[in-house]
Amino acid sequence: MSQNTSTPEPTGQVADAVSGNWVDTRAPEWTRPYLRLSRADRPIGTWLLLLPCWWGLVLAMLASGRATWFDLWIAVGCAIGAFLMRGAGCTWNDLADRDIDAQVARTQSRPLPSGAVSTKGAFVWLGLQCAVSLGILLTFNWMAIGLGVLSLIPVAIYPFAKRFTWWPQVFLGLAFNWGALLAWSAHSGSLGWPAVALYLAGIAWTLFYDTIYAHQDTEDDALIGVKSTAQLFGERTPSWLRFFLMTTVTLFGVAALMATAERSVLSLVIALGGPWAMGWHLAWQLRCFDADDSPILLKLFRSNRDAGLIPLLFFAIASFV
Repeated sequence: MSQNTSTPEPTGQVADAVSGNWVDTRAPEWTRPYLRLSRADRPIGTWLLLLPCWWGLVLAMLASGRATWFDLWIAVGCAIGAFLMRGAGCTWNDLADRDIDAQVARTQSRPLPSGAVSTKGAFVWLGLQCAVSLGILLTFNWMAIGLGVLSLIPVAIYPFAKRFTWWPQVFLGLAFNWGALLAWSAHSGSLGWPAVALYLAGIAWTLFYDTIYAHQDTEDDALIGVKSTAQLFGERTPSWLRFFLMTTVTLFGVAALMATAERSVLSLVIALGGPWAMGWHLAWQLRCFDADDSPILLKLFRSNRDAGLIPLLFFAIASFV
């Protein structure tokens, strides 16, 4: 475990933030600790929460063969909601983990363990983000509203999962990909099997990218007694990543097949191109994987924004053919 217990830089920058991010360079000074608490200086998490929402919406449009102006609001509302709920989730996670984060070199500089934000201030900030998110959710249909409320269950459990299971990434996947179900329902008014397959594909994808991410902290995690798939898999991680890759692509393909059942052959071919191309991106990540190289691990983790955009592009094109 790293013995680095030095205090954060005076600027309050978080150790693994994106260099030159807008929070550290342009946000008003008084907002920065709270925006850092929400990981606004590390936008990849917002993307990873938002992309399943957009997948679900576009796949629902593809399956129904129609698009309305309200779908544009669903897309925008999901984007705002993803930013806010990712921030709320990170705030809740850091409240639960503040003692653990203080013992890990990579997380010591976060606002709560560093003292930049008080516990009371974090709870108030959590409430504000959830309140605005609820306002957006209430503009959707009742099915989507119900699913949005249910999503709080895996969100609430996730920060504690690493204390009782070697598979906390499953709980992260359950929470982060819920938007696939919600956005599908916001468009269609009900759930469908393509949305379920898409949700499961997203969970497999989360297991892939978050296992890569977790390898940054394996030594610290082992010493302080928290669990992860990275520790569980160890040297077998590449084999497990290959399994998650294949599962992701297969389930994406099943979702595309079911959604295009009543569409043209061209739509089917284009839709299937999404998981195929995404699979190649994940295969590149697997080739580059090095469990002992933290900069590479972080780079690969962040590259999943592009991986997730690939099927979205193909689904969108297929929906207009």
